[in-house]
Amino acid sequence: MVHATVVTLDTALPPLTKGYTAPAFAPLSPPSTSGTAVYPVGPAFHAHARRILNNRSFQEDDKLERERLAALGNGDEVEDDVDADLGGEDEDEDLLELDPKRWKDQDHYAVLGLQHLRYKADQEQIKKAHRRKVLRHHPDKKANAGGSANDDSFFKCIAKAMETLSNPEKRRQFDSVDPAVTDEFPDKDQTTDANFYELWAPVFDREGRFSRKQPAPQLGDANTPKEEVEAFYDFFYNMDSWRSFEYEDKDAPEGADSRDEKRYQEKKNKAERDRKKKEDNTRRRTMIDTALALDPRIKAFRAAEKAAREAKRKGGVNGNGGAPVDPKVKAEEERKAKEEAEKAAADQAAKDASDKADREAAKKAKAAAAKNVKKDKKAITNLLTVHNYFTVAGTAPAPATVEACFSELDLLFSVMEPEDVAAFKAELDTKSSQDDVKAVFVKTAKKFEDKIGAGKFKEFA
Repeated sequence: MVHATVVTLDTALPPLTKGYTAPAFAPLSPPSTSGTAVYPVGPAFHAHARRILNNRSFQEDDKLERERLAALGNGDEVEDDVDADLGGEDEDEDLLELDPKRWKDQDHYAVLGLQHLRYKADQEQIKKAHRRKVLRHHPDKKANAGGSANDDSFFKCIAKAMETLSNPEKRRQFDSVDPAVTDEFPDKDQTTDANFYELWAPVFDREGRFSRKQPAPQLGDANTPKEEVEAFYDFFYNMDSWRSFEYEDKDAPEGADSRDEKRYQEKKNKAERDRKKKEDNTRRRTMIDTALALDPRIKAFRAAEKAAREAKRKGGVNGNGGAPVDPKVKAEEERKAKEEAEKAAADQAAKDASDKADREAAKKAKAAAAKNVKKDKKAITNLLTVHNYFTVAGTAPAPATVEACFSELDLLFSVMEPEDVAAFKAELDTKSSQDDVKAVFVKTAKKFEDKIGAGKFKEFA
């Protein structure tokens, strides 16, 4: 145990300076609950006055103030300037107008300003980007800038993005289906021996992020040994991928209280996830087969093996006791080997062309279907306005009626497949009067009532 020792020093304070007088303090006034003047002071008021005097928006003033503090070297205020590209960029109007209720459709990386990093962003970068976005878009700051404190839609989107990207499991689910990261890979027409490494290295880096075993091996270059090249392709052929497709699951119909309905929806979701997982495994194998066929190192290894076999034959040994090789037999073997090689090359070329055509056709069909569904839904929604929300012509419908019509139509769309929407639109196209159009709405609502639950439709009943 350490014992403290107290030492007393015989030291006196210096004398007061000449002419010093103690300050006089007025007595404190009694507290008052009324008639107290409130003065506009403090940093918030100063910032507000600065924006008014300079006719700046909140974003402009915030940016200029950050630059001023950075020039002064204020470390507390500009601690993030080293990472000025994390959440500090300007947002476009489409991003700021996102609907927080449709959070599954939002790009979480773009909301936090991390679209240039995406799955490569680490947790520290995510935290810094989130902090900047919160400082910029907090509802209290909008109120100070003259806006509405209730306008917190984008702030909610920021919170959802942070919730998703800071949770490892939720982030994996989003990264699995991130629409901004393509699954496409170069084909035979795009690849040459000269550009193979440049084109394919990013493809395997992107694919390797899904491996449970990290780090995933790199493609290497022309000088990579044969053993490492073969191990590289073995790794990706047998890769244990964590990629999943839960993020695209459909929710049970709104208001569905039945346990059977929820189980039915979960069963559909699981079947759809399994289908997508199987498609993804097929895509990865096709990608590896294509790379393997185009890899100049593999071509060189096979050419060297073939040359070794030829040298062995020319040495007069046929593997049958060392007897000389019959020239006719040798010529026949060479002819067959050439035919087999040409046939294999032709089959591979046909397979590559067929796979490419299938991928392009599927991609076009998917895009066309999505576009048609969106167009059909918009046309169906417009019919509610055209027919005055099924109220008496010439009278203004009550706001509650308008809201109810749109809510019921959204509920109906949530359980309809693309072909159902198309059939709904086609039947409506044959009708013109308000009564006939409403009859189609009522008929369609009844058709899907078992998936949603009885009593959910009021306006379409």
